[in-house]
Amino acid sequence: MAENVERSQHFSFGQFIIRWLVGAVVLAVTAFLTPGFTISGVWPLIVAAAVIAIIDYLVQKVLGVDATPFGRGITGFIVAAIIIYVVKFIVPGYDVTLVGAVLGALVYGIINLLIPGKTM
Repeated sequence: MAENVERSQHFSFGQFIIRWLVGAVVLAVTAFLTPGFTISGVWPLIVAAAVIAIIDYLVQKVLGVDATPFGRGITGFIVAAIIIYVVKFIVPGYDVTLVGAVLGALVYGIINLLIPGKTM
């Protein structure tokens, strides 16, 4: 039993791939639905989804904060908006305004509730 709990607390490569793929779909829908949020193609989408998954993992490990927009209340929502906004400085072809990031975190959270699998 303790082994299962321990195993679920570690982040595996398989979990990253699932989070990345589901995250890419959710990110594409979010960018489509959110004003002030654009992704100029498939490659920026794929890279942005990977960067978001990596930043989320690092935030979760270093700060212990789950960046799920609705998973941890206002803290998770703010962290999700910051992650969505920061990615614009890392990924060319991914552009979001500050308001777009906040709206994007809201849309991302709603879509994340509807699609199975943790994306952020």
